[in-house]
Amino acid sequence: MPYFYIDRYYWILIIPTMLFALWAQSKVSSTFNKYSQVRSSRGLSAAQICRQILDSNGLYHVRIEHISGNLTDHFDPTSNVVRLSDSVYNSCSVASIGVAAHEVGHAIQYAVGYVPIRIRAAIIPVTNFGSKLSMPMILLGFVFGWQPLVNLGIILFSLMTLFQLVTLPVELNASSRALRTLEGDNILYGEEVSQARKVLSAAALTYVAALLTSAAQLLRLILLYGRRNNRD
Repeated sequence: MPYFYIDRYYWILIIPTMLFALWAQSKVSSTFNKYSQVRSSRGLSAAQICRQILDSNGLYHVRIEHISGNLTDHFDPTSNVVRLSDSVYNSCSVASIGVAAHEVGHAIQYAVGYVPIRIRAAIIPVTNFGSKLSMPMILLGFVFGWQPLVNLGIILFSLMTLFQLVTLPVELNASSRALRTLEGDNILYGEEVSQARKVLSAAALTYVAALLTSAAQLLRLILLYGRRNNRD
């Protein structure tokens, strides 16, 4: 049962990426909390800024909704809704405005047909399928010694790594669009832009961590399976 016990690859690959992911999440929280205390000079809320950027890009049909939670913000392309969390929606901080602008960046990506986000949307159903079946297939394949089933399980698991690989440029591009808009449209001024950039850069670390974690898990499976093949 290759994935379900602690082996040397677990210590070499999984533990370091888990620690990095924990640090990245902590970095996001601390950076957001720090700059959520800094009120933007314009005094507009993140929701108001969100509406302004959407309208300036002709996205009048995209709605804005207030949802519960902390940093649960996202853009829903199926409903054309930007959802802003409790900690962002009514806040006038540079941190919240940066987060809101980032989510609008995703709406713009869909509007202009940004290729990576179209690829990500296309592989989501397959990725969801793979995430549910990959580990059971690998487990059953090892238990019964059936190599094709193990191979299929690893291939399905690799789709999750592919998803994370495609997600990273999507998120980086959304942040880049957000910062250009915030500065170019004079929504944030001077040091405020730098502070928003720090928030979005910290958030980007979580996507890097997700990619590294998925890649490490995939590599561990491949190494364990190869080791078994060598023994056989």
